Formats: sequence, structure tokens, C-alpha cells
Amino acid sequence: MSVKHRLAALFSSRGKLEYAIQLTETGKAVQGFALLSRLAAAGDTEAAFRVGRAYLDGLGVPPSLEDGARWIFLAAEAGHIEAAFVLATLYTIGLPEGFEIRASGKALDLSHTPAAGPRHPDFHLGIHWARIAAEGGSPDGQALLGYILTSGPEDLRDPLQARSWYDRSAAAGCSQGHLGVALSILQNANTGEELASAARHLTEATKGGLGTAFDILGRMYESGSGVPRDLGKAAGYFREAAERNVVTAQARYGVMLLEGIGTPRHYGRAETWLKRAATNGDTQSAALIGDLCANGGDLPPNLMEAAKWYRLAAEQKHAGAARALGLLYLTGNGVHQDPDVAAHWFKVASEAGDAHADADFGNLILAGASATPDEKQALHARFEKAAEKGDLVGAYNLGVCFAEGVTGAQNGREAARWMQKAADGVVNAQYHYGKMLLEGRGVQPDPTQALYWMEKAADAGMADAQVAVAGLLVDGRINGRRDHEKALTFYRNAAESGNVDAMFSLAAMYGGGHDVPENRPQAQLWFRKAAQRGNGLAQMMLGRYLIRGLGGVTDPVEGRIWLERAKAQNIKDADAELSLLNEAQPDDDD
Repeated sequence: MSVKHRLAALFSSRGKLEYAIQLTETGKAVQGFALLSRLAAAGDTEAAFRVGRAYLDGLGVPPSLEDGARWIFLAAEAGHIEAAFVLATLYTIGLPEGFEIRASGKALDLSHTPAAGPRHPDFHLGIHWARIAAEGGSPDGQALLGYILTSGPEDLRDPLQARSWYDRSAAAGCSQGHLGVALSILQNANTGEELASAARHLTEATKGGLGTAFDILGRMYESGSGVPRDLGKAAGYFREAAERNVVTAQARYGVMLLEGIGTPRHYGRAETWLKRAATNGDTQSAALIGDLCANGGDLPPNLMEAAKWYRLAAEQKHAGAARALGLLYLTGNGVHQDPDVAAHWFKVASEAGDAHADADFGNLILAGASATPDEKQALHARFEKAAEKGDLVGAYNLGVCFAEGVTGAQNGREAARWMQKAADGVVNAQYHYGKMLLEGRGVQPDPTQALYWMEKAADAGMADAQVAVAGLLVDGRINGRRDHEKALTFYRNAAESGNVDAMFSLAAMYGGGHDVPENRPQAQLWFRKAAQRGNGLAQMMLGRYLIRGLGGVTDPVEGRIWLERAKAQNIKDADAELSLLNEAQPDDDD
């Protein structure tokens, strides 16, 4: 067969095209693309379409939206039906702003080719090409046309015409067509018969692996709408949808696993799916994961992890998560104690309708939130009353009030007195009291006791304390105590909790010159994590590692990018590294 194709390729364009397709489909995509490119340049429409798809899919050539769109457009202009459908899809999904395809004869160019950016759908161009594909007999084009007529701008909507195209697509066996018919039915379904019909179309749509169809069927079987109620089937459909990245299904399947509804209870798998849903934007899942981590389930409580998930939900205005996060910042559990941050999250929770957060927010006005002098004085009195009764959190907050001068002048001595009392049980108090002892604020300097209290906070998991103590253990400036191994552990723990300074310091220790085993691949990994979060020194070091191959990977192109970013932050050594790189890699014209 291969010899036949080679011989045919010598005598006809059709033979060359078939040979190119065979190469592409038998694992020789690069050779196939090269031949397709020559045929496309010579005006072969099918080859132009396949070249466009190759660029879009990254098959035999690096992926390129710009080049893919060019060739797809050329093929569609020449009457290629599938190309018209792909072009309609590109316009409907959206192209980067300013990206405009235009043709001049057989030559194509772009008025603007941005490197990246948000996509902007153009339904009017999308419907033009979708209609061409649909009228040309493409079932996928018919389904896409139905979608635009259903969900596009108001001036394009036509539900009756949309249903007609969905019906034609479904009759041709297109999964998207069946999904469109089902959604059309469900939009106005009033009877059990209509719901059952929608369920049948959804079942057909699942044969094409459509996650939305699995998700809707899951909800129908869970509620018994149009189908017999069956929680086992519901869980199965939710699982299928979840595996296809349908966020609502990930959340629902996670809850079913957690509670043993329709499927055996499995805490680990439940947590995995809830985390995926939370990461994909489901705020309720993020809040639920925060609760699980805070309260403990099959595992001990992990307040640092709880804070991470509460924050994810709170940033999307989830009232309960915002209040829970505020409480963590108030008490210094799992996070560094920060009244300003706590006040912010209580305010978010209050604005989102959490009545309990109103009082919490008031309690933190003393810690920096805007308030009248009378309000501050009243709250100061409440903290003082609680502290005098032995409440350690109250003692800590009172210490903060004196340290910050919330109701008047700062009083370091009183701040230290109450902070010392709170240090018996409040992690943040341990850290701040240690800093007071180290710096001599309100107390006589005592480096030994300072390290003792700060190390207690670090051992309890407070990232800021871990970074501070690790630095002291590296340079040995307190009583000559040097412990690089423990410093490395502290830096690693803080880095894994998201502390950027710890990421850089951990990388620096792995890079060598310390009393721990050198591990440059790990150094490069942590320099990258810190660099991605905007740390200029880490950007410079990552650039140096990539250019010199210090971590086992040499990539001068990416290295230059990171050095340029570091230079933009006025990192002095980055400029020197770039000069060395330019000397080593002169311009091609030289």
C-alpha cells in the first residue's frame, strides 16, 4: 500500500494528497505536513484545510492559531464545508482582540497578530460560516448554527429555526444535535412525556462523550424528572460529566462521595473531586473543602490548608468562607495573625449577608479598620475586659491595640505585657512577642528568648515565623546557633504554604554553599515558583540557571525572558547576565 501511494504521488495531485494523508495517519505527521504544505501552496483546497487543522492541532508542526486560521479561511472560501464549520467555530469561540483574517487573491495575511490575549466571539461572522456549513450538509455545522440561533446575540436569535437545525443534525446522528434538541425541549418542558423525550436525546448525546449531557442526565435521575429516580445512575452520570471537566458535576459527585449518596462513601475521592471543582471556580466546593480541612474528617485538622480553600471561596464573595477566613486571621491559626486582613474578610462576609460577621468586623475595627474614636475606645474596652478574664485571643488583640496605638499613642511596654500573656496559647502572639524581644520594643532585648518564642510559632506552622527563624538559623547570629538542616525544613514548609520569600530562600539553599546536600534541579524548581509570583531575584536566578544549564535543563530563550523580567524590576545582576548572553549569542547578521 505504501509503495502504491508513493507511485501515485509521482503522477497526480490526488495521489500526492492521499500519500500525505497516509503519512499523517501512520505516525509520520512531519513528513505528511511538509507534503500537504506544498499542495496547499499550489492551490489544493483539501490540503489547505488539512494544513490549517494541523496548525490548530499541533500535528506535525508547532500549534499556531494565526497560521491555522489563515489556511482554514482559504479552504472555506474555496467551498470546503468542513473548513467552513471549523472557521465558524473559531469565530464563535472567539479570536484574540484585533485578530482579523483577510484575503487578497490567494494570499492571506492578518491585520494584527497578537501574541496572546482574551478571546472575543464574533457571532455574526460565526453564523455566516455556520450557515454555509449547515446548508452544505455538515451535521456539526447544523448543530453549531442551532447554538448561535439559540444563544447568540438577540438580533440573531430564532428559537424555531434553531430547533429545525438541531433536528436535522440529530437525525444525522450528531451528538451536538441531540444535545441541542434536548436543551430546546427542556427550555419549555411541561409534561413527563417531554422530559422523557429530552432524556432520550441526552442519552444519544452521551454517546459522543458530551459532558453537559451526562451532567443533565445526572440531575434528572437524581430528581426523577422524566426518568425513574435512581441515585446510583445519577452518581454514575455525574462521574462521567466530572471526568469531562463539568464543574457542577465535579461538585455534586464530590458531595455524593462524601456523604455516600448513590455510591459508596470515599473521603479521598470526594476531596479530589471537590478540589477540582473548587479550582475550576465552584465557590461552594472551595468553602466545603475549607470546612473539611478545618474540622478534620478522616484526617486530622489542617488549618493552613483550610485557609487556602477558604480564601479561594472568599475571593468570590462566599459569605461563610469569608467569615471563616477572617476568624483564622483573627486567631492566628493556620495563617499569620493580621487584624487588617481579618477585618477585610469580615467586611466581605458582612456585605455578602453573614449577620455574624457584622460583630466580628466590629471587633477588628480596633486593629486598623476605619472607625470613629468612640467606636475604637469601646472596642478597646471589650478586648481589655476579655483579656483580664484570661482570654488569650483578647490578650493578643489588646496587645495589638497598644502596639499600634489604636486608641492613642503607642505603648510598647503594655503591648509586650499582653503579648507575653497571649503567647502561652496564641501562635501569632508567640511570633510577635519574639520579634519584640529581638528588637527591644517595649522590653529589654533578649535574643535567646526571642528565638525561643519565634521558633515555637514556626514549629506550629506559621509561615512568617518559619522564614524569620530559618534566616536566624542560617546566619547563626543568635548565640552562634547554626542549623541549616532545620532552616531548610522551615523554608520548605513555608514555601509549600505559598510564602514567596521562603521559595527563594529554599532555592538558594538547594543551590549550594550551605550545610545541606546540593540539589540544583530542586533549586531551579523553587526559583521558578518564586519567579512566577513576581520575585525579581528569583527571576534573575531562574534565568541564570536556564542559560547555564545549572539545573540540568538549558534553555537560553526562556532564560532571556526571565532575565528581562528581572531587569524590569531593577535587579542589578540581571543586566550583567543579559550582557554576557548577548556576547555569547551574537546577532545572526554579524
